[in-house]
Amino acid sequence: MSAAVALDPPGPAEPEPIARQAATPMYHQLRHRIIDDIARRGLRPGDLLPSEHQLCERFGVSRTVVRQALLQLEHQGIIDRVKGKGTFVAQRKTPETLAHTLLGLYEEVAARGGHVHSDVLRQEIVEADEEIGDALAVDPGEPVVLLERLRHVDGEPWSWTRTYLPVDLGRLILEEDLRDRSLYALLAEHGVRAVRGVRSAEAASADAEQGRLLEVGTGGALLVLRSVSYDSHDRIMEYFIAYHRGDRSRFEFQLTASPARENTTALRHVPAS
Repeated sequence: MSAAVALDPPGPAEPEPIARQAATPMYHQLRHRIIDDIARRGLRPGDLLPSEHQLCERFGVSRTVVRQALLQLEHQGIIDRVKGKGTFVAQRKTPETLAHTLLGLYEEVAARGGHVHSDVLRQEIVEADEEIGDALAVDPGEPVVLLERLRHVDGEPWSWTRTYLPVDLGRLILEEDLRDRSLYALLAEHGVRAVRGVRSAEAASADAEQGRLLEVGTGGALLVLRSVSYDSHDRIMEYFIAYHRGDRSRFEFQLTASPARENTTALRHVPAS
C-alpha cells in the first residue's frame, strides 16, 4: 500500500468549503468530494487516503461528519478502513446477478465484456455422497459426473466451483475442453437448457485450501452459491457449489413487490444448515 495522497492538488487555492447551510447534509457533501477527488487524481486500489484528523482540518468539519462520510463510502465499497493502518482506496467489487438468474459465470462476465478462463481440476465420474444424492435425486453411492474448476475472470482467481451432473447427462461433457468454454453453452448444443432452478447465497470464511486457490488466505471472506437447475422436462440437470471471492464480487438481486402486499418485498430467510 502506498503513502497517503492529499485529496486536493498542492497550490495556493484552498479547497471549496463544505456548505454548512445547504440542504444537503455535510457528510454527503464530503462523501462526494472524496469520490470526485479519487477519480480526478487517478488513485488506485491500495492508495492511502488522508486520516480523519486531516480531513477534519482540511474541510473544517467535525469528526462525526468525517466518520459518517467514511462509513457510507465503506458501505459502497469505495474505501477500506484498516484498524491501526488507515483508510485506503478499495478494490472495486463487480456486481453479479448469478444468485437470482440462470446465467452461468461465463455468460455473466461475457455480457460485460470480460473473459473467463477455467483451470479444470477434476472432470470425472465419482460416487455421490448423501448431499449430492439428495441434490440430484439419486442414491448415495450412485455414479455422477464431477466438474471441478478454478474460475479466473480477466486473469484473476474469482471462484472455485464443483458442478455435479447425473451420469447420463455428464457423459456428454466428460471429454470436452472446458477451459475457455461455457458449460451451459455446451449442454445447449445437445438440446439441454436450464429453465428453472433454486439458488441460495450465504457468507463463509475460506479454509486453507479455498484461501490458497482463491488467493484470499485462510479466513478470507467468501460468498457461497448453491444451485440446483432443471431442464425443460423438469429433470434435474446439475447441482453446483461455487465459492466466490468476497473482495471481488457482490451479488445484486432484483426485487419486486408481492401482489398481495404492494408496499412490501417478498423475501424469505432460510436458516443455514
